[in-house]
Amino acid sequence: MPTPSKKVSKKIQHLFENQKKGVAWLIDPGKLKAEAIPSTFWESLDGLELDFIFIGGSQDEIADFDAFVRFIKEQVSDIPVVLFPGSHQQVSSEADAILFLSLLSGKNPEYLITQQVRAAQSIKKASLEALPTAYILVNDGEICSVHRKSETLPLLNQDVELIVDTALAGKFLGMDFCYLDAGSGASSKVAPQVIQRVSEEIMIPLIVGGGLTNLQKVHESFEGGADLVVIGNQIEKDPSFLTEVLNLKRFLNAGLHVN
Repeated sequence: MPTPSKKVSKKIQHLFENQKKGVAWLIDPGKLKAEAIPSTFWESLDGLELDFIFIGGSQDEIADFDAFVRFIKEQVSDIPVVLFPGSHQQVSSEADAILFLSLLSGKNPEYLITQQVRAAQSIKKASLEALPTAYILVNDGEICSVHRKSETLPLLNQDVELIVDTALAGKFLGMDFCYLDAGSGASSKVAPQVIQRVSEEIMIPLIVGGGLTNLQKVHESFEGGADLVVIGNQIEKDPSFLTEVLNLKRFLNAGLHVN
């Protein structure tokens, strides 16, 4: 059985160590049909330096999941495709890696460890690079699909120290990455002060997603200390938003000031 490469973890670690910013596009197969995306859109990604494509959704089982992942991979052969699974059934050997998430914020054993146990053999057989990730849901109290699915409540932006301690617990448990997520479609994002405190405390790569519906919110997340931001719903509404975010990333990584 081949040994999984470490190219995705190395790329995220490179962003963190070199204080660079990265962008991931989250595609939900339950919402977006890849075949419906014009070929010109895929072509427009050339030269824009999209760092990752994440694939996953809140549904348990997604029909033709392997075929969906394969199709995306064929369109973006140079961009790592990473699974962002909603359940143990969203594992595919067609991807490069999988976020091996443990939902620390909700303390529901089903998403803290049970789903991970059920997925373990599939991940091994698929030779996927597993990315151990502390997954923490944070917003202003809004209930999104991920909260309904996991039967958990988000931590509140105002409870900064609790969020920091939860992230630290994930680090001390040996997780290599931390993911603060407001939830798909959230109107309130993870607050910049939360991102900053977590970033300062954990000193491991920090991923931030959910509620990033405009450039100002993305910029605030980057400035707070996010190494990688994840954009999903807004791209479905406005595909040009991805280009705007990638241009922002390019400016920041060049050390240019952005108003």
